[in-house]
Amino acid sequence: MIATQAKLVYQLNKYYNERCQTRKAAIAKTIREVCKVVSDVLKEVEVQEPRFISSLSEIDARYEGMEVISPNEFEVVLYLNQMGVFNFVDDGSLPGCAVLKLSDGRKRSMSLWVEFITASGYLSARKIRSRFQTLVAQAVDKCSYRDVVKMVADTSEVKLRIRERYVVQITPAFKCTGIWPRSAAQWPMPHIPWPGPNRVAEVKAEGFNLLSKECYSLTGKQSSAESDAWVLQFSEAENRLLMSGCRKKCLSILKTLRDRHLELPGQPLNNYHMKTLLLYECEKHPRETDWDESCLGDRLNGILLQLISCLQCRRCPHYFLPNLDLFQGKPHSALEAAAKQTWRLAREILTNAKSLDKL
Repeated sequence: MIATQAKLVYQLNKYYNERCQTRKAAIAKTIREVCKVVSDVLKEVEVQEPRFISSLSEIDARYEGMEVISPNEFEVVLYLNQMGVFNFVDDGSLPGCAVLKLSDGRKRSMSLWVEFITASGYLSARKIRSRFQTLVAQAVDKCSYRDVVKMVADTSEVKLRIRERYVVQITPAFKCTGIWPRSAAQWPMPHIPWPGPNRVAEVKAEGFNLLSKECYSLTGKQSSAESDAWVLQFSEAENRLLMSGCRKKCLSILKTLRDRHLELPGQPLNNYHMKTLLLYECEKHPRETDWDESCLGDRLNGILLQLISCLQCRRCPHYFLPNLDLFQGKPHSALEAAAKQTWRLAREILTNAKSLDKL
């Protein structure tokens, strides 16, 4: 048994060094190419409208503010400033979302975003996005990369198609630090020893983002609340939780397996599902010794089996917001196909570690 485990860990490390590192290098190269274009467009936007300042920055050859959704799909989070005159309201009526309402007694004119405030005093995410979309469309026509970049039509999101190969979504956002959403108040679970009080304090201090984007949990509910609502996002908090042991390596292997074998019609699975299930696996195995390199095979198998279970139940709860189902709106047939394919993948890895050479 131990020999089999050791063999699997050896093969997984080989897979990581060959496949995952190649994937990382290719994505890093793409990011450099994409960021040049996006930075140029955002510079143009800033000239027209100084309230939209690019927060895309290169630090140690890495770009801050850029999320990789898949090897050809990226999201740039553009942080807006001065949210201070608004109260953050998340009463649970909009799963995964919150609204920003003018603080009592504050005058609209005190806000930098005065023309995007509704009659009821909400800062409308959609109005800001709509204005930003117009500015980006104008910037695309003026920027020095106009031959290789164009706006993606038929969406209220701000998306650029670059060299006909890559899609980059640019999402206006507010950074919220020092507060924690009520809808995530159940975290951490009192009976689970992970991640421990110090790390919890760090994560909560890190805070979260509010994004102006379509919220899939509200699709079809075309209410005014929906157009005013901001989507909650916890990427920095999640990354902080995955810092120690073999967690990041495990995530890298999961992403590579997904890109190579689980890119299916109807797009049932993305890398965020993998990250979410990894966080749940951390709760199931709270001790640091469970995340030693020698346990990599066990952790990976646990996550793949959990993924199959979620696909079969057609439900994958968000890690911080369990009322939000990450499979909502996905076609049942696509989830079914993904469950079968994940099962084939898990069985292959479990029964023959050498199969990783071909995966």
